[in-house]
Amino acid sequence: MRPAAFGVLFSMIAMAATATACADEGSAPTAERPAPTAGSQSPTGPGGDGRVSAGRGNPRLVRVADFNRPIEVKSAPGFPRLMFVVEQEGRVRVLRRGRKLARPFLDIRGRVESGGERGLLSIAFPPDYRKSKRFYVYYTDSTGDVRVDEFRRRTAVRARRSSGRPVITVPHRKNANHNGGQLHFLGNHLYFGTGDGGGAGDSDGNAQNLGSLLGKMIRIDPRAKSGRPYSVPKSNPFVDQTGRDEIFAYGLRNPFRWSFDLTTAKKPRMIIADVGEDEFEEVNDLPLNRARGADFGWNIFEGFSRFGGGSASGTTRPVLVLGHPKSCSVIGGLVVEGRKVPALRGRYIFTDLCDNRIRSFRPGSERVRSAPPTGLTAPQISSFGANRRGTVFMTSLQGPLYRLAQ
Repeated sequence: MRPAAFGVLFSMIAMAATATACADEGSAPTAERPAPTAGSQSPTGPGGDGRVSAGRGNPRLVRVADFNRPIEVKSAPGFPRLMFVVEQEGRVRVLRRGRKLARPFLDIRGRVESGGERGLLSIAFPPDYRKSKRFYVYYTDSTGDVRVDEFRRRTAVRARRSSGRPVITVPHRKNANHNGGQLHFLGNHLYFGTGDGGGAGDSDGNAQNLGSLLGKMIRIDPRAKSGRPYSVPKSNPFVDQTGRDEIFAYGLRNPFRWSFDLTTAKKPRMIIADVGEDEFEEVNDLPLNRARGADFGWNIFEGFSRFGGGSASGTTRPVLVLGHPKSCSVIGGLVVEGRKVPALRGRYIFTDLCDNRIRSFRPGSERVRSAPPTGLTAPQISSFGANRRGTVFMTSLQGPLYRLAQ
């Protein structure tokens, strides 16, 4: 069994990354510069040699700035010149016009339990962020529980730390791994994916248990209402039925990184990279209306292969499966929307923590036969994000933030 491989690898990477990233703490803003080419030397880490590919006339990665274990990068509605970089230990940093600000946007290290797969894992801004000033973070607390909290900003580049309000807590104390870890808004609804709680083969049976919020895709309205910290959309699939009302989909092992594809007008898709166990990594791609109430199959299936007991009826199979040992922890991914990299426009790009190659496929198929490499490689990518113009950024646990260019 491989229940803790993702966490062990994260821990090893974190130690290597801390040694290089700490030197950057308190430094002046970092200017954007080209990424090292395939022949240059960079810090090494598990699964890669630290090199980043580049080539004239082809998609390339530009090294923008360096952070301390960056684990996500996001943009915010109404602030097109800013990007927000989440550092695993509990800080959110600001990139303004390509330069890192010395002072963090938010620092909640005192609330966050960080290490391995734990930490501050995500941030999300609602559509009305410019007016409401509210935003949300996803992290593991000192007990190991997964929490989503609301904060409000003081200025465009500073949050009001005292404004913190708990929204939802998902108990997760038995194991340190499989915490899920990404927030996304679609309209006023906040979606997030949770892991199955850890343990070999989902030993506690959480992913298929509709009474548990572990191993799920959750959808809520995070605004306080009628004395409650959040509300549940009436259109959620298990409202007034057996199962937790907050559940949007289930049968997931560890959806660490996932995204919406909004390139098809009025027909959004949900693309989930789900980290596998013994043999396979998988990517799920469904129209949002079909993802509602979907059972993505874990722990009945791992990839296309039967894994455990239970009925296979009604389970949703992945569109793409990657085999071990070359892959070990799939890292999703987003659909490239910007026009600056035409070779990848409209394609879903993703990678794997043990395979530095960035791959792509065109979303919307029932089955993807292959996801060819893009020619880009970067060590230990932890997340993909895009600004309001569609420019794609990538964070690496070794410290760099990269920008996709051509």
